[in-house]
Amino acid sequence: MKRTAEKVLSVIAVILTAIGTIMGFLVMAVFNLLRNDPTFKQQIEMDLLADPALSPADVDMVLSLLNSAGGFLWIVIILTIISIILNIIGIVNIWKDKNAKLAGIMFIIAGLLAGILSIPSILLYIAAILCFTKKQPLQDDLQFEDQSYNSDGMRSL
Repeated sequence: MKRTAEKVLSVIAVILTAIGTIMGFLVMAVFNLLRNDPTFKQQIEMDLLADPALSPADVDMVLSLLNSAGGFLWIVIILTIISIILNIIGIVNIWKDKNAKLAGIMFIIAGLLAGILSIPSILLYIAAILCFTKKQPLQDDLQFEDQSYNSDGMRSL
């Protein structure tokens, strides 16, 4: 059975998720460079302390959040990589006309890991719905041949 729509949607989702993962790596690299720069830390701290609405406890909380944001970024990157792997497993299942329901489950899990309402996840949800709803066409193994007709298409009397 041709499942062109599912193939196209899932390949687009893999490409978009891969782009997001690469951007995540770039953001992580820039974040690590800035986080390890003492002048950047001092500048942020001075700017926060200059704000009269923030107390020193608020400034310490913001700085600790900046230090712990790296771990959160790594979790997001790992989840998108797992999403890409599950998406590829689903694509292989569809491409080889194996189990479409398994591919649909993989697409749903990959969509959840890629971000609940991101564009790749929405594409994966649509592909999963198509995997679940499209049915295999009925095939008649019995071919009806009427022997009462001769070769010229006319029936004998």
